[in-house]
Formats: sequence, C-alpha cells, structure tokens
Amino acid sequence: MTVHLGTSAQDRWLRRYQSAVPGTPRLVCFPHAGGSATQYVPLSEALAPAVDTLAVQYPGHQDRYGEPCVEDLARLADDICAVLLRGPGSPLALFGHSMGAVLAWEVASRLERTAGPGSVTHLFVSGRRAPSCARAENVHRLDDAALITRIRRLGGTPPALVANQQMLRLILPVLRSDYTAVETHRPDPALRLTCPLVALTGDRDPMVTLEEARRWTTHTTGPAELRVFSGGHFFPEDHLPEIAALISACLLPAPHGVRNVPPVSAP
Repeated sequence: MTVHLGTSAQDRWLRRYQSAVPGTPRLVCFPHAGGSATQYVPLSEALAPAVDTLAVQYPGHQDRYGEPCVEDLARLADDICAVLLRGPGSPLALFGHSMGAVLAWEVASRLERTAGPGSVTHLFVSGRRAPSCARAENVHRLDDAALITRIRRLGGTPPALVANQQMLRLILPVLRSDYTAVETHRPDPALRLTCPLVALTGDRDPMVTLEEARRWTTHTTGPAELRVFSGGHFFPEDHLPEIAALISACLLPAPHGVRNVPPVSAP
C-alpha cells in the first residue's frame, strides 16, 4: 500500500509505504541507478512504525515512466531538495545506495545550506566511493549488450527481468540515463557537511574499494564511521536486518541514553 503525502509535488516525487506516527524520525531514501522507490519497501517495513520512511521516485522510473529521465544529477538534487523543503520539511535523515548515495549527499548539502545545520540528522551513504575519489567512468556509453552484461555481473536485477527482451527495451534507456547523470556529475571534493555520516560498503564490491568508502568519513565535520558488510555491490539485500538495526540505533533514542549500534565494522 502506498500512502499519499498530500500535495501533487510530494505525491509525484515521494512514496510512503507504511503509515507513519506523527513525530517519529523521518528517513528519505534514494534508489540506485535504474532502481525505483519500491526497492525500499522492505526497509520501510523493517523500520516501521518507529521510523517514517519515504522513498524518492525519479522521473522516468516505474509509475513516472511517462516523464523524461533527468541526466543532470545537480538538477535532480535541486528538484528533490525543493520538494523536501516544501513538504516533509526538516530535520530529515537521508539514505542512498550507489547513485543514490551521491544524490543523497548533494541533497544533504543543499538542505544544510538552505535550512541550516541540523536540518539533516544523519546521512547514510551506501555502495559508492566518496566525492573526493574521482574516477573516470563511461558505463553510459556502452552498447546495449555490454550494459546488459554489466548489470548481470553486478546483480541486484532479477534474472528473469534481464532475460525479458521486452522489459529490457524499457529498462535500458532509464538505466543509461541514470548512469549518464552520475558519471558526468562532478561533486565538490572540498565540500564538508556538518551532520553525522555513516558509510556502508560491501567487502567484495567491485565498484568501491575499502579506502574509497572510508574517505566518506572525511566529508563531514560531524561524527562519521565506516561499516563494512559481507557481499558485493548489492550487499544491502542480504543484510536488511542489520542495516535496519543500524539506522534505528542512529535515529532513535536508546534506553538510558546508550547508543547500541550493531557490531559491524571495518577490518
């Protein structure tokens, strides 16, 4: 069930899959390239009712397929930030995986710049190298066959979906547009946030080295930590309970003021 948020802009951009109790911490989730808001249904269920989870639906994705995709990640961040400021407001926690991590980072910087320090309570960045770790990428320039090979190798896409030629014709343009957005984006490597930041990575992720993930901790003046999980690029699929527990420990007051973070840490 999708719970409508009340305004046309919010209903277009944000999805809430669980009813929320007023006053609970709010977490806004950003999908990976080619992903959609529904990938966060399991996380929203795991966090409910203690955390109000909202998932971003990008233009051109899933039920927004009639809209053109946005291939400028900065513009996408501007649009999402404007919706968040008009709608749920702050403070907010943000979670993003892969492309979603870069987007969450950019939205967090805009929220802090516009609404001030404290507008972002936590930033969780998963499956992506830090902004200061520049690397040339040209996945968006691959032909269709090479792009299909890549998504098969990374996992995260159901094999039946990859094998369906009709579905592939719908998915590939969206995926290519998302890769264009993230690979042509040039984040400011000197930018520092003030909010607490938690970086999450898989120990066998072919897209992110451990050091590239660790560098996220230098991109805030607030508390920061790296959490390493077993698995590849889509490690969150195998660690939903641990990740939900980690988010809950960060966002919810612990008994007697003790922060009980699950013991998953960098080697």
